[in-house]
Amino acid sequence: INTFTKSTFHAIPHRSNNRASSLSLLKMQDDKTIVEEYFNNTGFERWNKIYSEDKTINTVQQDIRTGHNQTVQVILNWIDEDKNANELTFCDAGCGVGSLSIPLAKRQAKFVSASDISQAMVKEARSRAEMELDANALSKIEFTTKDLESIDGVYDTVCCIDVMIHYPDEKIAEMIQHLASVSSRRLIITFAPYTLLLGALKSFGSLFPGPSKATRAYLHKESDVVDILQKLGWTIKRTDFIKSKFYFSKIIEAVKE
Repeated sequence: INTFTKSTFHAIPHRSNNRASSLSLLKMQDDKTIVEEYFNNTGFERWNKIYSEDKTINTVQQDIRTGHNQTVQVILNWIDEDKNANELTFCDAGCGVGSLSIPLAKRQAKFVSASDISQAMVKEARSRAEMELDANALSKIEFTTKDLESIDGVYDTVCCIDVMIHYPDEKIAEMIQHLASVSSRRLIITFAPYTLLLGALKSFGSLFPGPSKATRAYLHKESDVVDILQKLGWTIKRTDFIKSKFYFSKIIEAVKE
């Protein structure tokens, strides 16, 4: 989730790429466990409310909801502009409650594979799909519980929305490479971009102690992400940036030509 609030994330300084691999592996395992536990418990309750029509949320949560919805809409607009969703297979990596995968199924996508590390999120996404989709669309969407590293198969389009914030710099190249390996045509990813201002805001957040901080938040330089994609042979087609008080999301669409 590309947000920075004192009640949600541990603030972690921007990291260089020269960490020892053993420390990186241990930290990544720790991050993954924290994220999985958080989004299966307190985090699920909090974010399920944000990603719904619940009117009891506070102003910060409303700001995050609006930003997330805008990000999803930008992606759907790109897909609509191409006018071929019904001919494509999609992978929604880190699907959450189905904010993107369900609209894709409504667009009569050939097939949608939606997965998330959180079993609670997947259960909620499946429940929402059963309520919102007709029988035909529902037969073409599959929800599974798995982390990004476990995603397999090949899809025309792979989307990974508001997930990279949980991955440190030293794991981003590996993560993008894996997502690219299961995409045959297009890759759409979002991340919280590293700037001096956002870096300062995140560092300021570390001044607030408390047990409610549940997962670490990582910022990434846009130039680093673009460089990784280009070295893998992908071309940047479209970009956008969603910004509000508490939500920041750089959206990149890369294609194979």
